[in-house]
Amino acid sequence: MLFNVIFWILAIWFVINVIWMWFQLNNQILQKTFAWINVCAIIIGFWVYYGVSHDASAINGWFIAMNWVNIAIAAIQFYFGYRTSNNSTTHPTK
Repeated sequence: MLFNVIFWILAIWFVINVIWMWFQLNNQILQKTFAWINVCAIIIGFWVYYGVSHDASAINGWFIAMNWVNIAIAAIQFYFGYRTSNNSTTHPTK
């Protein structure tokens, strides 16, 4: 029961996360916030997948796949959230 509930909560979060991430790539605060929330979702996802007993069901494969894809999404979000602009005038011209 817990396995299925957490799967659906994480699946809904995953969809919302990806949609907002895609449309707000230049919003660094949002990217950072979602990246850290994603880290929590990843930890919860792996804890539930490996720590909670569950029957063999069709969502097992989707659950672990979503956890691994979430790692890639979090990495992208950290990149967009913590990148710096190279348009600064720190390199003087001669």
